[in-house]
Amino acid sequence: MSQRYVIAIQASRDIESIADYLANNSGFDAADRFTINLTKKFRKLTRFPNIGRRRDELSSGLRSLPFETYLIFYRSTSEEIEIARVVNGYQDLEAFRTYALTEDPK
Repeated sequence: MSQRYVIAIQASRDIESIADYLANNSGFDAADRFTINLTKKFRKLTRFPNIGRRRDELSSGLRSLPFETYLIFYRSTSEEIEIARVVNGYQDLEAFRTYALTEDPK
């Protein structure tokens, strides 16, 4: 049986910000494609929760999975996949870890 996924508040803000940027710079179709394909990637995580790279150096139990030019950060529990953040894969992840990955996803 597949797990379900939940999206943390900060991850939801990340996704909204990325979609807004795409809509403003590449059009609404690009933003729609992004959110549709991201949702597909989240569903894949529910079937294969260990597919992502372990990122314990950033936060215990954290994993990341590339998606286009972004990284999906998530945690897997026995019941669900917790989507912690969706960020640009080119940003400094060491600086990122100090503030970004500790929020409760619910």
